[in-house]
Amino acid sequence: MTTFTFSIPPVSFGEAFENVLGRSPGEADGEVGLYLTWIPSPIGPLLAGATHDGICMLEHSQPSTLASQVAEAGKRLNLPTLAGRNEHLKRLEDELAMYFEGRLQKFTVPLVTPGTPFQQKVWDALAKIPYGEVRSYREIARQLGTPQASRAVGQANGNNRIMIAIPCHRVVNHDGQLGGYAYGLDIKRQLLDLEKGILPSMPTA
Repeated sequence: MTTFTFSIPPVSFGEAFENVLGRSPGEADGEVGLYLTWIPSPIGPLLAGATHDGICMLEHSQPSTLASQVAEAGKRLNLPTLAGRNEHLKRLEDELAMYFEGRLQKFTVPLVTPGTPFQQKVWDALAKIPYGEVRSYREIARQLGTPQASRAVGQANGNNRIMIAIPCHRVVNHDGQLGGYAYGLDIKRQLLDLEKGILPSMPTA
């Protein structure tokens, strides 16, 4: 059984965030840009980003990867990166808390997913995988009418930048093995276990 314990991000992550973004996360003040904040979770700190239209980023992060993730997000969205929280990030934080408590199976926060038409189709297929179930890359390729495109499905899956809400962790190899995952197989296994009813141990304070 996987031990799934709630972990508060270390102070070093908060310090890294402030160093990269220039200030600590605060309330969004109406500036146009990509708002970034971090959210504590049972799998470690999550870096979340949103525009005024919706969530466009949710990634597991560490101090060592934070700067490159922030730079890549700003480049991909072609927006300045700002430390802050808008209404979409607040809603995402609430929905993530319910998800990790086993009380939410489908996210309703608006998502912004820039990508190629094929990537969009794959991500839409991922979002339709039922909670607690898995699909193989091959099954998704067949579902999209491109049965020979398993590798391309895998690449699009790996390019998903909104983990959990677009559940790329629910995609496995055709033999049932977990396959790859950008944030490590241990995190993938923990998320799948959570959706099977193995709940995280939440803090008592």
